[in-house]
Amino acid sequence: MLLTVLLLLAGIALVLFGADRLTDGAVGLARRLRVTELAIGLTVVAFGTSLPEFATCLTATLKGSSGIAVGNIAGSNIFNVLAIVGCSALVTPIIISRSTVRKDIPFALQATLALTVAAMDSMVEHDGTPDRLSRTDGLLMLGLFAVFMVYTYSRARIESAGEKAVDHAAVPHMSGGRMAACMLLGLAALAAGGHLFTDAASEIARRLGVSETIIGLTIVAFGTSLPELATSVVAARKGSSSVAIGNVVGSNIFNIFFVMGFCSAISPLPTDGLSYTDMGLMLLSVLMLWFFSYTKRMIERWEGGVMVTVYIIYLAYLIQNAV
Repeated sequence: MLLTVLLLLAGIALVLFGADRLTDGAVGLARRLRVTELAIGLTVVAFGTSLPEFATCLTATLKGSSGIAVGNIAGSNIFNVLAIVGCSALVTPIIISRSTVRKDIPFALQATLALTVAAMDSMVEHDGTPDRLSRTDGLLMLGLFAVFMVYTYSRARIESAGEKAVDHAAVPHMSGGRMAACMLLGLAALAAGGHLFTDAASEIARRLGVSETIIGLTIVAFGTSLPELATSVVAARKGSSSVAIGNVVGSNIFNIFFVMGFCSAISPLPTDGLSYTDMGLMLLSVLMLWFFSYTKRMIERWEGGVMVTVYIIYLAYLIQNAV
């Protein structure tokens, strides 16, 4: 068991290293496009911090560990909103832009609803639990992801003149060769880390007699959400609220439309391990984020505390049911 845990930690380390390297290269490229801080948070940073979920889910799907893949995305999205936004708000109140309240968070809510509907479109008769995400569901999600990317890029170009743009003079120049090296190294580390992580998590689940979905909702979700946690907390502490909230909202959209869409397009993903509580909390977490943001266009410390408390209660519920 000790060796398995060490392999799990090694997989996390490789995944985080790979995400960091790939994000460096991608951010260097994005900065040349001169887009706004919020747009970078919604797209490039969100993509980079969602790469661990993508690497883990793709590897789990190819290895037939669909419970880890599905649980990872559901758990990561819940963790992103309740734990990451909550912790960031506890560090410093998060200011939310009007466009985020009116456009970005509702888009994340639509993504969550789309996943819920897709997961429930075929019901298992004997117990009423969701059946699976089909290849058609996956292709539809990828189509919605393309719509999101086009919409965000178009909006970024329009808003770049009026919002805070990236300070290019303060950003060291990154050559094309260095960008390519960072991206290739990142991809290699992600692939290796995802392989180690999935194997170790599956072995732990088998030894503890816990379902792969529970492992995906907890250990795997926490491990693959570390980049989002670090990025958002640091961004909030530095006063870059747009990056902090854009990272979380964008990551949730990426996780559903791109990661789940891509993996289920490759192979249908059974979702029978997810409960109505898991799916309901995904929706509730985004609704909480939207409500707290809508009231004063700010998430205050006490609201962050409420979000973190809800997540702790959810973890206790999962642990109690797993025992």
